Amino acid sequence: MGKEAVKISKLDVDKLLKEMNAALAEEWLAYYQYWIGARVMEGQMRSNIEPELLKHADEELHHAEMLVERIKQLDGVPLLSPKEWFTHAQCAYETPTDFYIERILEQNLRGERCAIERYQHIAEYTIGKDYATYRMAVEILEDEIDHEDDIESWMADFRRMREDFLQVKERV
Repeated sequence: MGKEAVKISKLDVDKLLKEMNAALAEEWLAYYQYWIGARVMEGQMRSNIEPELLKHADEELHHAEMLVERIKQLDGVPLLSPKEWFTHAQCAYETPTDFYIERILEQNLRGERCAIERYQHIAEYTIGKDYATYRMAVEILEDEIDHEDDIESWMADFRRMREDFLQVKERV
């Protein structure tokens, strides 16, 4: 929104900027969560899943870029220091302590579910009031839902592999 659009908008722009800066912090943390997880994870299917996690990381970085641009368009200032990320983010960054691939995926899944809530809230807040921010929130929301679906599919593959292994083991 330009200055006139901000002035006549039907929403609290300061509240929206606060929400968007929180989302920005979460995107940076999600980027790193994916990137470092992909680099340290161990276990079966690592070579298949690592490039996908790095792709997710790139998409989180793209979301951060979208948020910065929109914050500036709203006459706001994006978070300027990484130190601010942890104080503004409501979606937690989970430091990997168990490098097994399923633990890394579980951490990322929790982050995606939190992000889905964040963008659903931004979309609901801006619908009919700020179409540009609404469209951005929906676009990011769709990506986050796709990420959740990817992770859930991989987790299902792991469950099925365990079940198949146990069935084979019982027959032996």
